Amino acid sequence: MTPDRIAILSMHTSPLAQPGTGDGGGMNVYVRELATALARSGVACEVFTRAEDQSAIHRVVSVEPGFRVHHVPAGPAGPVPKEKLPGLVDAWTTGVGRTLTEMADAGRPVAALHANYWLSGVAGHTLKHQLELPLLVTFHTLDRVKADASPASEPEMRATAEAQIVGCADSVLASCTVEADQLVDLYGADPERIALVAPGVEHAFFAPGDTAQARRAVDLPSDRPVILFVGRIQPLKGPTVAVEALAALRGLGGPSARATLVLIGGPSGPLGAGELAALRRAVAEHGLDADVRMLPPQPHEKLSTYFRAADACVVPSHSESFGLVALEAGACGVPVVAAAVGGLTTIVQDGETGFLVEGRDPADYAKPLAVILEQRDVAARMGERAAARARSYTWQRAAEDLWARVGNLTRSELVACG
Repeated sequence: MTPDRIAILSMHTSPLAQPGTGDGGGMNVYVRELATALARSGVACEVFTRAEDQSAIHRVVSVEPGFRVHHVPAGPAGPVPKEKLPGLVDAWTTGVGRTLTEMADAGRPVAALHANYWLSGVAGHTLKHQLELPLLVTFHTLDRVKADASPASEPEMRATAEAQIVGCADSVLASCTVEADQLVDLYGADPERIALVAPGVEHAFFAPGDTAQARRAVDLPSDRPVILFVGRIQPLKGPTVAVEALAALRGLGGPSARATLVLIGGPSGPLGAGELAALRRAVAEHGLDADVRMLPPQPHEKLSTYFRAADACVVPSHSESFGLVALEAGACGVPVVAAAVGGLTTIVQDGETGFLVEGRDPADYAKPLAVILEQRDVAARMGERAAARARSYTWQRAAEDLWARVGNLTRSELVACG
């Protein structure tokens, strides 16, 4: 009989960390919400992350019944840049393996391993063979997709490691059909071992609401259009494109020329500080100091208020395996102007729930933003369609899809390294 318990590996970032800080982002939300949904459906979740301070070492946090976070030591008791974490994977893997063995000896074995991101995938690959457990992996981003956007920001071993994990994982979870195709085309993944498990939305928070009330709650102007960008400040997310698009709106004239741009997020990764500096230069060069508000990362549930306060959300990413921000904006009834890349092309229906933009020209973002900000009837219809479309994405459905995959895996032999 399959035990209703799963080990979720999230080495480089904790589901308890604030999204948008350091290396935390959509993956933090994904792990926390998925574990919550699994726990509430009766599947106990043991989440493993790296202890980032002395007080956290070996600490186990009970988030809610059936959902615990284990802080496993590896390397210094403090933050470590993500690009230096590969050297700590072995130590972390040993610690996780020890805990899982102790749990099994105490009569609490896990049915499977679910690794998130390639670093946890490396650990999961080792633990799969040591403990003879099925391995599921969600990559969140893929090196061979990101290479064009940030060619110097990832360790050389990453692409090789991802290929090895794909070859040995019993199931590779893709967020959308675009990511599934990338896994097959770029990594030679076996299509039969790919499962579509789309992220969800917490609809109790992310839902349409009163714009004026939301603006009062977060102190945004009531008499000007508002454009929202949410994401880590790094080149991959394209925040500078958002600022340049606002400048291009000024050149178009009309009501949209008075728009305020709100950017929520903090610098992330080795290129984050440089992108933040570039962002500030762009604001100053275009004379937009009074029209751009830069805010630190916000608690996830509070983001819904910012979405409801916005007239449009802009997502100018170089690459996105899914694009959770676009989905959450749509759930709040806000049209999205997004890059025509990756999973964004499956979330945003061009001309129906928002607009997709080819290329990186800020003027190409400004034009559809002007349509949304000035043609309010068009924007209203787009927002209604976006909210309706988002309702099919739930964390409960994601949990059910993942657990069904686990049930299938435990009835078959484990995949050998290929």
